[in-house]
Amino acid sequence: MQEIETNPAQLKATLRKEAIARRNAAEPALREAFATRIALAGVDLARQTIVRTVAAYWPLPGEPDTRGLLAALNYHEFAAALPVVAGRGLPLIFRRWAPRDLLIEGPFGIMEPSSRLPEVMPDIVFAPLAAFDRRGHRIGFGAGYYDRTLGALRAMKPVLAVGVAYSTQEVPAIPEEPHDQRLDFVLTESEWIDCRTD
Repeated sequence: MQEIETNPAQLKATLRKEAIARRNAAEPALREAFATRIALAGVDLARQTIVRTVAAYWPLPGEPDTRGLLAALNYHEFAAALPVVAGRGLPLIFRRWAPRDLLIEGPFGIMEPSSRLPEVMPDIVFAPLAAFDRRGHRIGFGAGYYDRTLGALRAMKPVLAVGVAYSTQEVPAIPEEPHDQRLDFVLTESEWIDCRTD
């Protein structure tokens, strides 16, 4: 008989591995269509909520592509921003970025804006994830950067957190831990999921 995992960290690790495998199986046509959807939906959300600064992420292989969103935000004169790893165990910082600006390779092979670009505080954060549930719980990649970052930002002002994922990354329930920061929305290739109500 298979032993049931009850440790939240172990269960999250299993869910992470399985969800990433499903994400990586997405077909190229779906990836391209989703990238367009992210750009359109992201700008629409920024307009609806009347915000100024929107942060996204530079995608790693397999992740939903937010580069079109960053370009669209810049085109529509929103301040687009990308995260920068400030140090192990610290919240991310965000620097304003436009397509003409330099990117450098940071920790984990993620492209980051140059330190010469201004630091900003986003009003909306589009966050990558490995898995999510409809209550707004997410599983990241194990280092806790987004939980720390959202916690720090929300201590200073209201911030909307939007998870970006393929629908195949949804799981029925993610074990909740004290440090976890919930998402307000999840954007998939087929849905806007509002996680703000229990």
